[in-house]
Order: sequence, then C-alpha cells, then structure tokens
Amino acid sequence: MSLQEVKVPDIGDFKDVEVIEVLVKPGDTIAHDQSLVTVESDKASMEIPSSHAGVVKELKIKVGDKVSEGSLVLLLETADGAAAPAPAPAAAPA
Repeated sequence: MSLQEVKVPDIGDFKDVEVIEVLVKPGDTIAHDQSLVTVESDKASMEIPSSHAGVVKELKIKVGDKVSEGSLVLLLETADGAAAPAPAPAAAPA
C-alpha cells in the first residue's frame, strides 16, 4: 500500500473556485474517476473526480475552501501496482 496525493486536475480557466460539497470521507473506498468534491465558480458548478482508486485516508479541504488546479484534495491509500493475486487453493487430499 502507498499514499497517493489526489489534486485538482485542469478544470479549465478557473482559479480559486469554492468547494460547495465534499462527497467522500476518510475510510471511504473510492473508484478511479469517482466524484470527490463539487466546486462552484461564477459561471458553473462541477465535480472533481479522483485520479486513482483506493481508500480515503485524509481530507485536505472542506466546504468553503477555495481551490485551483493543483490544489491538494485528499490523501488516498492505493494498492501498489496491480491487485495482489488470490492465493491458490490448497490441493484436496486424495
């Protein structure tokens, strides 16, 4: 397992947009591209997706915070590389 920083991706020409909703909490298992937070600018609101799958370890933002591209959203515990293969079943005695 390793910790992965999930940051706000390129969301267009937006700077210092307000977080209006946090959709996950520590301990939640999330999928790649799952929505994490909703932000609102003068013109639109949009959901920020996760760049990785894993378990939320620590939120770094809260409702009311202002974020821009590259802002840290949360720390995510991810599996290193591919998922571990399932153990082979034991051979049945003859």
